[in-house]
Amino acid sequence: MKELFPLKQVMGFVFSLVLTAVALLVYFVDMSFALGMTILLVTAFVQAMLQLMVFMHARESEDSGLILSNVYYGVFIAVVTVFGSLLALIWGYM
Repeated sequence: MKELFPLKQVMGFVFSLVLTAVALLVYFVDMSFALGMTILLVTAFVQAMLQLMVFMHARESEDSGLILSNVYYGVFIAVVTVFGSLLALIWGYM
């Protein structure tokens, strides 16, 4: 019966709830903007990776290397797009 219990998914769900509670505490606790944004970004990134690995089963197929490399490439493109937009639109570099 132990092999039928989804311990990995339950622990992932509990950890997701903990990360959500930490992010919610940023709203209720008086802290600086920079610290609050740092906590929110870290918890969001960790929770996104947790969702991908535990609930979307990215590591359980034979193509796990390809799936993870596509995810890393997508994250890289998103970061380049965001920082490129910030450079051009807000900071005035063209």
